[in-house]
Amino acid sequence: MFIEWILEADTQAFLFFNSLYLTGLDNFVLLLTAEWTWIPLYVYLLWLACQRLQRQVPKCLIFGFAIALVIGLADQTTSRLMKPYFQRLRPSHEPALASQIHLAEREAGKPYRGGKFGFASSHAANTFGLAFFMLCLLGRQGRWLFLWAGIVSYTRIYLGVHYPLDILFGAFVGMAWAWIVWRIVSPKLQS
Repeated sequence: MFIEWILEADTQAFLFFNSLYLTGLDNFVLLLTAEWTWIPLYVYLLWLACQRLQRQVPKCLIFGFAIALVIGLADQTTSRLMKPYFQRLRPSHEPALASQIHLAEREAGKPYRGGKFGFASSHAANTFGLAFFMLCLLGRQGRWLFLWAGIVSYTRIYLGVHYPLDILFGAFVGMAWAWIVWRIVSPKLQS
């Protein structure tokens, strides 16, 4: 009974946040949710991290490997383990919600729906994992990345492909992996 109540509250929260769309923003939100859009940010973060690591090549390489590991582990945990295990339909694939949600169109007449299952969000896991790892390295200077991760994660609700709990649990998975990897590599980065 409690689980049903939580899932219903999650659906109602999703419907509220998804209803806050502006049709003219659909293409912009699709751009924000695309991973390639953020390549300049990733390059900047790598540069920033290397500055913090005093441009020591071995430390920069360890950092780069650690970030790739965080994102890989977060992504695989959500995509390969959680989504197939829980098999929770994305809102965009839920027949009961079809008439109630806004879906953006990538092409005329073809709404963006994402894959079949959505729990937990890989976008949230990846972005929050990166934000948390950068926070560990940069301290207060890295706090703004949580705003970025939140915006990218919200695009998934806006687009109708994730419930809020998908985002919350994805963020937790990403930050958990970031913390674990940080605990392993931080002695090498801080020496």
